[in-house]
Amino acid sequence: MLDNIKDAVRKFLGGSSSYDQAVEEFIKDLQKALISSDVQVKLVLSLTNRIRERLKKEKPPSSLEKREWFIKVVYDELSSLFGGDRKPEVIPEKVPYIIMLVGVQGSGKTTTAGKLAYFYKKKGFKVALVGADVYRPAALDQLMQIGEQIKVPVYGEPGNFDAVGIAKRGVEKFLKEKYDIVIVDTAGRHGYGEESKLLEEMKNIYEELKPDEVILVLDASIGQKAYDLASKFNQASKVGSIIVTKMDGTAKGGGALSAVAATGARIKFIGTGEKIEELEVFEPRRFVARILGMGDIEAIIEKMKALEDYDAMQKRMEEVMSGKGKLTLRDMYKQMIALRKMGPLSKVLQLIPGVNLMGQVPEEQLKVGEEKMKKWLAIMNSMTYQELDNPDIIDKSRMRRIALGSGTEPSDVKELLDHFNNVQRMLKLIKRRRKDVEKLLGQFGNIEQG
Repeated sequence: MLDNIKDAVRKFLGGSSSYDQAVEEFIKDLQKALISSDVQVKLVLSLTNRIRERLKKEKPPSSLEKREWFIKVVYDELSSLFGGDRKPEVIPEKVPYIIMLVGVQGSGKTTTAGKLAYFYKKKGFKVALVGADVYRPAALDQLMQIGEQIKVPVYGEPGNFDAVGIAKRGVEKFLKEKYDIVIVDTAGRHGYGEESKLLEEMKNIYEELKPDEVILVLDASIGQKAYDLASKFNQASKVGSIIVTKMDGTAKGGGALSAVAATGARIKFIGTGEKIEELEVFEPRRFVARILGMGDIEAIIEKMKALEDYDAMQKRMEEVMSGKGKLTLRDMYKQMIALRKMGPLSKVLQLIPGVNLMGQVPEEQLKVGEEKMKKWLAIMNSMTYQELDNPDIIDKSRMRRIALGSGTEPSDVKELLDHFNNVQRMLKLIKRRRKDVEKLLGQFGNIEQG
């Protein structure tokens, strides 16, 4: 799935076809990639219909290329398909914290227990493992080997088939020894047709341990079948979350993720490889950014954020122009930051507050370079809020302090203040002209009525 969609993005952004034709070709490529990844056909059609609907109703911002905007729309809708803006809470609010892992045989549950222990150990927690899988041969041996590899203690009772008792005694031992997080690896069930037995055992161990969290481990290769198991698990466990494993080598990973997301269950981690460190927190937008090609989407998202910031600044300028507010250095600072995200400053400097309202601006003023802009931002960073909101209070003494704090000269501070005062004067002039025009239009209206 990943390579197919990345190829489609590259083809779309770099192609020579007309925009409308390129859009249709991309949508077809996207449909093929998702369906081949076992995403439900109904979900794929719903996704592409939403994309087409947005293209009809929405218009791209004037400062963003149409193709870039389209990829942003695809990014939003794909993110929604895989769970939207939900970010899992992975750090326990309190310790000790007991985690119980459940899952069918072959899902990678024991390996995941080790990965999870390693993840939390790297976060600074004191972690331990309990091996309560008493049915699968060598399950405890495997867990012991992983524990030794990552230097995490493992509790188990070889030859004992009392899973509930083992889990209870292991947890009690590690709690007495003041461990922060205890992860219990329980027995799985063979095949996905025995969900009832899996959930029954989960219930029995849960009632004995009262764990803080129960996590279902799912193999990504089950594809759309993940929906049924995730639904039943989500109903049976109020504290449940899900880890989807083997996302590195399966063609059905998209199906598993979208199916689980459709149940409303929380996908907490995904396993992205066989190595112990290859477990990552699942964030839908981050995942989608990767399948679209991170380099492309990062730049587009940054532009969109900048445009949103700029739109807010423009609204603020309208307030200033209408007399509802007063221009401050704080306004100038915010807009400079927003505009720097949009590209080379030499191309957007005329959009600094007030400059875009001045009409013909001297060429030398538009050629203020990157270094000067950095200098101005550093100067404003050294000002107090009172000074940003009321620049008139900045005297020579304050100029020296601001210059010292920003690594500049007092003359640089004065240059910024002179620029700000020029902008203010131009705004007053434009306000007067606007009033004159409104008055003139009002006279024309009176003539027509007469």
